[in-house]
Amino acid sequence: MKKVLFATTALVATAGVAAADVTFGGYGRFGVMYMDDDSTGVDSTDITSRFRLQIDATAESDAGVVFGARVRIQQNEGQQGMTNGARFFARSGGFEVGVGNIYGALESMPGQYPVDMGLTGLGYDYTAFDDRGDQYSSGGNGAAGSNGVEVLYSAGDLAVHVSASDDNDRVAGYVAYTWSGWTFAVGGQDSDDAGDTEFTATAGGSFGIADVTLAFADNGTNGDRIVLAGRFDVGAATDVEVYVADQDGAGNDTGYGVDFNHDLGGGVSLRGGVAHRFNGDDRADMGVRFNF
Repeated sequence: MKKVLFATTALVATAGVAAADVTFGGYGRFGVMYMDDDSTGVDSTDITSRFRLQIDATAESDAGVVFGARVRIQQNEGQQGMTNGARFFARSGGFEVGVGNIYGALESMPGQYPVDMGLTGLGYDYTAFDDRGDQYSSGGNGAAGSNGVEVLYSAGDLAVHVSASDDNDRVAGYVAYTWSGWTFAVGGQDSDDAGDTEFTATAGGSFGIADVTLAFADNGTNGDRIVLAGRFDVGAATDVEVYVADQDGAGNDTGYGVDFNHDLGGGVSLRGGVAHRFNGDDRADMGVRFNF
């Protein structure tokens, strides 16, 4: 990420502000994606792309409290670029309060995204809670449109996150603890939607030559999901990721995938993968991602 420090009176308009800065960062990606729709029997190969620019602005009071906001500008192939709803926060030490387009406790819980499959995510069937909770929206208001608030706290190896919104009257939280290189987390949610996640647990760490994560989620009427994922280094600049997942009630029950990520240096990587999804669809992609 690139940092630009503004110290002009235009941006620092209050004498009590100790420091202010604006940080720009993000990534671009482009390549090809193959999709085989099991329900229609139609397959297609298309160009896929995304550009994401993230803007973080902060100011620090004389008392050492950091106030800030995050917005994101994103454009995918075939879409107009859009700016999302902002997330505002106040942070002091290990304590943070966020409002607006919140991260969401279950979305940011350790172990929910154990791998980053291929160039595009290839459907994200390896996410145990299956997006059934509040989460930061890249292209919309997220919980900012439904009164979202969250509290985060971390101290050493302990992390706690609680979030709430008027979207299905959700209240969610997790507790995570890291011990001997392994991170264990449990989370739960109360929601008016019977299909939202009710309980989830994850465990992840290094096991021999691999980083391994096991995750489980009770997603209400949408069924239980269990995921086993791993990441292996196969060279100085190349790693391989794999996952297998089981979903109750899914037409195909079991999903799986494998990918590779080759570091070209300077924030640039060559990525690709293939996945067989719960709904029977097959996906494959390959391309380049560059971080900035």
